[in-house]
Amino acid sequence: MTAEAAQLGYANAPKGGYRSRAMAIVSPPPKRLVMTLLLAGSAVAGLTGLAVLPAMAQRAPGAGDPAGAARIPPITQPPSATIMAEPVALFIGATDADDDARVTRAEMRAGVTRSFASIEKARPESLGYIELADWAERWLGDRNALPSAYETDSDGDNRITLTELTAQIDKTFTRFDRNKDDVLVRSELLTLDSARGNGLDQRGQRRRQPQ
Repeated sequence: MTAEAAQLGYANAPKGGYRSRAMAIVSPPPKRLVMTLLLAGSAVAGLTGLAVLPAMAQRAPGAGDPAGAARIPPITQPPSATIMAEPVALFIGATDADDDARVTRAEMRAGVTRSFASIEKARPESLGYIELADWAERWLGDRNALPSAYETDSDGDNRITLTELTAQIDKTFTRFDRNKDDVLVRSELLTLDSARGNGLDQRGQRRRQPQ
């Protein structure tokens, strides 16, 4: 055995020599073994990615998670019930003459008289239906706000007198007066609009569906 053969780890190496252990170690592996290792690595990486996806979904509610999305309401979605005030309630609240945040029936009636006198009318003693719409637009904010001309015109003569208008607002005052003390406070003038989306109008009656 030559010194070179001993250094490279030959065992009884002939002149032609054998491949040393060191040379066998550093020699490139067969191509089939390389492909096997690459395929095994790809499979492991794919399984790892599948295991990570559920964890990512759990950390991000709403992203591919219907239950998570339900916990985040859309910005444009209105609340199911909101505090509101009917136009006629706003009018009654504005008749509070002494600013004590309480409206008596006498204050309400005086406010109706003042509002009635403020509307220019062809016949001073009464309002026509169009003139009542003018009154509603000015004092209730909308020409179609309740009370309507049909329910206010008690004698059906197509005219609204001060007496008829006062009587109709009196009925509304009584409806708002929950504790029946003949005085309305602000909390009684507010209502919970829970009827929204249930097909009910502002009086709690079923709306007629268009034909």
